[in-house]
Amino acid sequence: MYNYVIVGAGFAGCVLAERIANLLNKKVLIVEKRNHIGGNAFDYFNEDGILVHKYGPHIFHTNNKEVWDYISNFTDWYHYQHKVLAYVDGQTVPMPINLDTINILYNFNFSSDELNNYYENAKCNKKEILNSEDMVITKIGEELYEKFFKNYTKKQWDLYPYELEPEVIARIPIRNNRDGRYFTDKYQGMPKYGYTKIFENMLNSKNIHILLNTDFKDVIGDVEYENLIYTGPIDYYFDYKYGKLPYRSLRFEFETLDCVKYQEVGTVNYPNDYDFTRITEFKHLTGQKHYKTTIVREYPSSEGEPFYPIPQRKNTEQYRLYEEEAQKLKNVFFIGRLANYKYYNMDKVVEEALKLFYQNIK
Repeated sequence: MYNYVIVGAGFAGCVLAERIANLLNKKVLIVEKRNHIGGNAFDYFNEDGILVHKYGPHIFHTNNKEVWDYISNFTDWYHYQHKVLAYVDGQTVPMPINLDTINILYNFNFSSDELNNYYENAKCNKKEILNSEDMVITKIGEELYEKFFKNYTKKQWDLYPYELEPEVIARIPIRNNRDGRYFTDKYQGMPKYGYTKIFENMLNSKNIHILLNTDFKDVIGDVEYENLIYTGPIDYYFDYKYGKLPYRSLRFEFETLDCVKYQEVGTVNYPNDYDFTRITEFKHLTGQKHYKTTIVREYPSSEGEPFYPIPQRKNTEQYRLYEEEAQKLKNVFFIGRLANYKYYNMDKVVEEALKLFYQNIK
């Protein structure tokens, strides 16, 4: 007999399992279809002893002190702040676009004020922001949009920016200073011993049992429980009664090289060249010292594990049908990127899980 069955062992599931088990002293069963805990944040040491992220780079960043303090209960931090370059017109320049980006790209010597004037003269005027293309060209104009956003977005989503909701690109800032950090959150870092160790520490409780390599539908009829927390795809829960929700996936190509360093920063984006979107070198992220280095190339795909809900209005409307079904259920909670069909950063998943616990469970 379990007080709670939790489907999925990513951030949402593990945070809730930890709180329920340790604060409420209740029994929890976690059912996870993969062969590991940690969801997409799972990391491991490869055969060369280099710590890598199986599902692409994950950098923890947040402005929420409650979230930072909570995760800090389970890890020490390597205080890393992520930097990204974009390979454009045969050279690498800072991304997000900032003062150095423009000065390097065009061999200018702009001040911040001069850059503001440049943006002002370049931008297109539109009465209404209808899509992601509008979001960019009304800030910085069509030329920079073409160089940095148009083709990268097409590779990532198999859709052009004008086919996507404005918030897709609204997440990426445009700067008029020399701040080269990809994120500007107050709290940023990498777990000192890896993400998997965080999850192991979270789930280290006599009240928590874990089933790996298991589809919850194969076992849920044989388990006695009082409440269900579901973090998987919401359309799968309801047997696709309103059709499959569309997602984008990723394919990863790892390579270990006989050199200490491969590239200047943790991640280099390739908006216009090659089929991959970016290359990440893990040692930049983790601070690990090693005589070799491992990189990963990311290839967006329409097939594979669901990573990114596709932000189009018709998909949101389809999700709403499932959400209405979910709201009719008693003692079943839906949370996380797949269950809420929403692109959450890790800190937001933790925030939502803590909110669910303190407002609806405790």
